[in-house]
Amino acid sequence: MAGIDRVQVNQSTLIGLQKAGASLPLKAVKILGRMTGNYLSKFKGRGMEFDEARPYQPGDDARNLDWKVTARTGKPFTKLFREERERSILLWVDYRAPMHFATRGVFKSVLAAKTAALLAWSAIQHGDRLGGLIFSENDHLELRPQQGKHAVLNFIRKLTEAFPQAAPKPGGQSQHKAARHALARLRRVTRPGSLLFLLSDFRSLDETAEAHLIHLARHNDVVLIFIHDHLEKELPPSGNYRLNNGHRTITIDTGSRTLKKTHTERFHTHEAQLRDLCRRAGIHMLTCTTDQNPHTVLQEGLGRRRT
Repeated sequence: MAGIDRVQVNQSTLIGLQKAGASLPLKAVKILGRMTGNYLSKFKGRGMEFDEARPYQPGDDARNLDWKVTARTGKPFTKLFREERERSILLWVDYRAPMHFATRGVFKSVLAAKTAALLAWSAIQHGDRLGGLIFSENDHLELRPQQGKHAVLNFIRKLTEAFPQAAPKPGGQSQHKAARHALARLRRVTRPGSLLFLLSDFRSLDETAEAHLIHLARHNDVVLIFIHDHLEKELPPSGNYRLNNGHRTITIDTGSRTLKKTHTERFHTHEAQLRDLCRRAGIHMLTCTTDQNPHTVLQEGLGRRRT
């Protein structure tokens, strides 16, 4: 891999993932939620669109009660739905500052873009509508769900165009606010029955952001793809290391046992909080490190159980 491809999103590279992406299973497959207890569950499948309301009958799901009609008539009414012809697949891609980092493999942001491209190619292979939301501290880009190859090419073009502007600028949002705003927008534009993939390191998620995730999971299939670098989990052997983020350089001394322990505990706390959120909300969680092949991770995480 060329050095530039490790730190920049390359449009031709993402287009070249078409064949690999088309082989991924997304259509009513069983997915393995490793971080949510290693249980198997099926995607809900295609979305359901409201058709009409009729009087409640014994055996109807109470969750489908039409409270507006019930309040107006004084009698319980149930919502009826019809299956949509296509399902919407939405890709939520994090380009915030912490995503532009790696000590091996590719930047977390580059990995997120490649993973999103694989999922995009799979979506149209299965006849689904593709939409997306790409965000950073400075920018917020939404793409309405559309069908066909042009939808993927447009999404890839936006992934490439958004990348150079992702570094924080004066006056940009905080990491907390950017994530919270992006999840709020995702919640507003998502129709029930959609399949959502969130690609991020999930830093700076506050209670409001978690509430948005829980709400999204009530009416949609949600897959959280946790992206991280090995250095974020464990510091390297004892020594002085220089790190540069393009703006400033710092030196860390990894000879301190206390520092190593605190660093590792911080990562495991973050991971445990994500795992707990996924258990509570019924969200599927996959993990991908910056030196892993995202196609392999998706095949194993979204594929059928191996014999």
